Amino acid sequence: LESLDATRTLFIVASKTFTTLETMTNAHSARNWFLQAIKKQGKGESSIRNHFVAVSSNPEACQSFGIAVENVFTFWDWVGGRLSLWSAIGLSIALAIGMDRFRELMAGAHAMDNHFRSAPLEENLPVLLALIGVWNHNFQGAESHAVIPYDASLELFPAYLQQLDMESNGKQVDREGEPIEYLTSPLLWGESGSNGQHSFFQFLHQSSIRVPIDFIGPLEPGHQPPDHHERLTANMLAQAEALMKGKSFQEALAEISAQPDETQTRLARYKTFPGNLPSNMLLLERLDPHTLGSLIALYEHKIFIQGVIWNLNSFDQMGVELGKALAKRIQ
Repeated sequence: LESLDATRTLFIVASKTFTTLETMTNAHSARNWFLQAIKKQGKGESSIRNHFVAVSSNPEACQSFGIAVENVFTFWDWVGGRLSLWSAIGLSIALAIGMDRFRELMAGAHAMDNHFRSAPLEENLPVLLALIGVWNHNFQGAESHAVIPYDASLELFPAYLQQLDMESNGKQVDREGEPIEYLTSPLLWGESGSNGQHSFFQFLHQSSIRVPIDFIGPLEPGHQPPDHHERLTANMLAQAEALMKGKSFQEALAEISAQPDETQTRLARYKTFPGNLPSNMLLLERLDPHTLGSLIALYEHKIFIQGVIWNLNSFDQMGVELGKALAKRIQ
């Protein structure tokens, strides 16, 4: 807030219930800062209605905060936070990128919705991703899943998917309230490929733990110079090939020497890769609001399908509530 002029600042308080501790702590801090700043100009709390808007399903609480009722952007109380960017919660996105771009984002999601609704199962991308995930998770015993985008603009996408997936399907009872005896949501993790190659890819290639991977990459560069993008794409394809093909002991030995001794034999074992490690590759023509909307909707539908297969309610988040309740007591 240090660089802001209170008289030229608009705050958006985005909270479905208008009770979430972290959000409302920030909101009240912003409110106090604003009131202190305008007090010097002889203005008071009535100015809040001109500088604060809310996105919430609880307009009464917004009014108690001082926000004018006409400045409350409402949405349905059944919309979960992790699925809400398409609702009025997307106001901050629309302000950041412009309404035209936000409509493109929505259109991309709508295109994926229509594909999911109408495409035959054998060509249906959310269905295929969901079934591959169930196969790797429940039948191959892979307990985690990595999402590796090869575009710096998507570096936070795995973190976005963590909530979307694990809050939806990280459950231990089914829709009838009965305990589940099989794996549900995998542990989802990842980051941009250019960073991951130099940190955890060693684990992916040679650990005894199998981790299925989704590689995501645009075909057209979104930046200059284009040779940077070509090298990124080459690395993405190379990593997928290495996971698939691996390197046999004999291949590694042949690389070292035609006349192996004991030391070379030991070194060849270090250079052996098992291969046959599962990965998907999602290629975008380019990364823009439309394809990003389709990509987010793709994962939303994939997660929904897996919830149906696992007989879960993917739209509650009871596990979140206990920590909140305990935090209030401890505080």
